[in-house]
Amino acid sequence: MQYNPNTLNFFERVYEVVVQVPYGRVTSYGAIAKHLGAPKSSRMVGWAMNAAHSRMDVPAHRVVNRQGLLTGKHHFPGSNLMQQLLESEGIVVKNDKVVDFKTKFWDPADLY
Repeated sequence: MQYNPNTLNFFERVYEVVVQVPYGRVTSYGAIAKHLGAPKSSRMVGWAMNAAHSRMDVPAHRVVNRQGLLTGKHHFPGSNLMQQLLESEGIVVKNDKVVDFKTKFWDPADLY
């Protein structure tokens, strides 16, 4: 994928949301996209999360799919790092899915 200034700007906007996801909570690609006014851009949010793994200031492990599945886990070094990071925050994960997802879900719309 070739990045252009608009793509990079979108990525930065995604990161601004992700850094606000509270410790011990998760959000989804779609919720972030909707919050940014681009509800059909969930996949682009995923690309932003993939590009964020070199940034320690962006808690990419807190972003999962709309069902609570750890669909981005293969972008983390090691086989279980995403799950380990979530579990270190008290989030229970079974079969690559956040247990009690609805309770752990944080909606970026709550920011405003």
